[in-house]
Amino acid sequence: MNLNTLDLNLLVALDALLREASVSRAAMRLHLSQPATSHALQRLRDLIGDPLLVRNGARMELTPRAQALRGPLVQALDQVRALFVPDDFDAARSERHFRLMMPDLAVELLMPPLMEKVTQIAPNVTIDVVPWRGPAIFTPDFARTIDLVISIGDAFKGFHRQLLYTDSDALAVRRGHPLGAKLKKRDIFLAARHVAVVIRGQNEDLIDTWLRTKGIERRIALIVSGYIEALHVTARTDLIAFVPRRLISALSKQLSLLTVTPPLDPGIDEQHMFYPTRAQMDPGSLWLRKLMLETGRELERRKTA
Repeated sequence: MNLNTLDLNLLVALDALLREASVSRAAMRLHLSQPATSHALQRLRDLIGDPLLVRNGARMELTPRAQALRGPLVQALDQVRALFVPDDFDAARSERHFRLMMPDLAVELLMPPLMEKVTQIAPNVTIDVVPWRGPAIFTPDFARTIDLVISIGDAFKGFHRQLLYTDSDALAVRRGHPLGAKLKKRDIFLAARHVAVVIRGQNEDLIDTWLRTKGIERRIALIVSGYIEALHVTARTDLIAFVPRRLISALSKQLSLLTVTPPLDPGIDEQHMFYPTRAQMDPGSLWLRKLMLETGRELERRKTA
């Protein structure tokens, strides 16, 4: 059979005819005239090679071939209808695996509260977090494996963007640092030795990119690939780190860190949630995005040092 020539409406007509075993009653079910339904029956007979309905006295009855078609036809039509109905996402029963890409600071700030929600609502869902990579090395093959990206305002092709939370940058220093609050002064800030954070896919610390627009170069003593690494080094040396304020606040007690307002204000950082265009209406993606946005709003309301 050439499916290109198959009229799917004939399957609906066949279902009505098999259910009713009557052309007139099938016509009423289909909201068609009796001649139109008779014409559909004839086309079905020609297509299937079987009379399907035969007269037995005053009644019509199904042929054995028609009887055999009833169950498979109902299943086939249900499957076709399901193509046009969005799947539900049952969080409590789902065993879905989600893959997220985000920098270490977002893991530190967002994943503990997010996982508390996931554990309560969807205990069998798995979250896989992979290291952040910039748009330049965010290949199409890699992008197809990602459900969510958390990042600053970079554009990711094929992804929509929503604001998640805002932050600002500050200086992290260890408690007892000989300079301490004096780092608020520009000359002392520039004379200090810094830890730079260069994430995969970037050429330099974004703070240095911004400082260069002001004609300023800071003294970089160490380059690391993550913000948490920078804070761990800062906590055990006299180096200082120019990093997001919320991250310093989150780890200040654990690492015995102080937050110092820098002499130059780079403004507000906006962390965004990116999700694939292909998953815009996917119930599972919608569920995860809702939880992530709630987590971002909770973080936004939290005070920082």
